Amino acid sequence: MKIWYLLVACAILAGAPAISGQTQAAPGSQEQAIAARLRQLRGLPDDEWTVEVGQLARQIHALPAGKGKLDLLASLSGLATEGDAGHETLQMIADTFVEAIAGLPESQRVGYDFLANLARYEHVQVSLDDPPYRAAMAKLEASDQRRLSPEFTLGDLQGRKWSLQALRGKVVLVNFWATWCPPCRREMPDMQALYERFGPRGLVILAISDEEAVKVGDFAAAQKYTFPILLDPGREVHDLFAVEGIPKSFLYGRDGRLVAQAIDRRTSRQFLGMLKLAGLE
Repeated sequence: MKIWYLLVACAILAGAPAISGQTQAAPGSQEQAIAARLRQLRGLPDDEWTVEVGQLARQIHALPAGKGKLDLLASLSGLATEGDAGHETLQMIADTFVEAIAGLPESQRVGYDFLANLARYEHVQVSLDDPPYRAAMAKLEASDQRRLSPEFTLGDLQGRKWSLQALRGKVVLVNFWATWCPPCRREMPDMQALYERFGPRGLVILAISDEEAVKVGDFAAAQKYTFPILLDPGREVHDLFAVEGIPKSFLYGRDGRLVAQAIDRRTSRQFLGMLKLAGLE
């Protein structure tokens, strides 16, 4: 997730004005109720989460136009890719975003990066031709070129060295995460289950963190994760992959080519869909 969306989400969920320097009208009772439900999203089981995200998307879509609507939408957008919301819901969020942006002065228009991510990685349709949107899409295209067949070598918690080139012939899931990241922590048990199921058939998971070795090691030991956890303290590999928010996952086939990628947390079902593209099912 982008830092802007995190800041907006914190402002909305705390009941504070999202954009400094602007006078914000006090949120109405409906907006307050939506903000309260947004605060609860991460605590819901996946099936309830999917239903709730869909309901929130429809309710925000029905709100009258204005900055408050856009701020609530930005808050939802920062959460709506943390699971399997469904294509229809993500399309509604994108459509609502485009409508909300069109109704505001250019100085107040935001959300272009999020819309570009939805269009490129979640395959929704975005009917927008603003220069900032085109620039956001161009940035993603440039980042994807760097991710097609990157080469790196990193050490794991035991000091063993890992590189993509040495793993040709394997299906490799490169995952960027951190101990402090709630959606990262939520998807890792599913990654462990996938590793146990598909590891004997050629799946390698490389989970990369930029945190201190002691913190990462203590966390991994407590959770009993057995897939390789790599350390990137200088963030060189994060930068190589143009990772600006986590979690992010990149799946490489046995030929070393990029097969699929995820911009946020994936559920077990979504991970299975990615692995199927690499011939594992």
